Amino acid sequence: MLLLYPTYFSPIIHFVAMAHKNEAFFEVEDNYQKQTYRTRCYIYGANGRQLLNVPILQANSKQKTKDVLLDHSVNWHQQHIKSMASAYKSSPFYEFYEDELIALLLKKHKYLLDLNLDTQQFIIDNLPMEIQITKTTEFHLDYPEGSDFRFLANAKSKQDFNLSKYYQVFSDKYGYIQNLSILDLLFMEGPNAINYLEAQKVEWK
Repeated sequence: MLLLYPTYFSPIIHFVAMAHKNEAFFEVEDNYQKQTYRTRCYIYGANGRQLLNVPILQANSKQKTKDVLLDHSVNWHQQHIKSMASAYKSSPFYEFYEDELIALLLKKHKYLLDLNLDTQQFIIDNLPMEIQITKTTEFHLDYPEGSDFRFLANAKSKQDFNLSKYYQVFSDKYGYIQNLSILDLLFMEGPNAINYLEAQKVEWK
């Protein structure tokens, strides 16, 4: 069993965990938590590690994540599209995914969870990854050892997963940046991204 939070264009390590399973559960019955990858991802911009933040309407820890509303009063969709294009227009594979990516971001989802589930499906389809996804129907704090990977959603974690290096657009300028959004790997490696994920050997702590 593998249990994960569906987050916004998740870090690479999220998909490393998925690449070694044929079934995963997405936690959708949790209460909202701040400082997670639900509302952010990091790409490799011209000035290094770049944050893309997803604005939400006010939410608190007593509110279900699935009820959290996106804030469309700011044009973050276009900001993300522009930032991704600026960062990856010279990458080998960005143009192959650009149209579908833009269409996803312009859907203007009502709920944060729906956006994140769509970003997960976008990646699963384009890697492509053969995995069955099931959404949880109730929340449990504890799961069997080795199955609960919800901790990967913590954006403040400093854990080093020692992932293999691959070439990045600005690596000659700033060096290799580990565990960025899966988009970085997809745009740089294209069809080989799934092979990269499957080749990673991680000692989970």
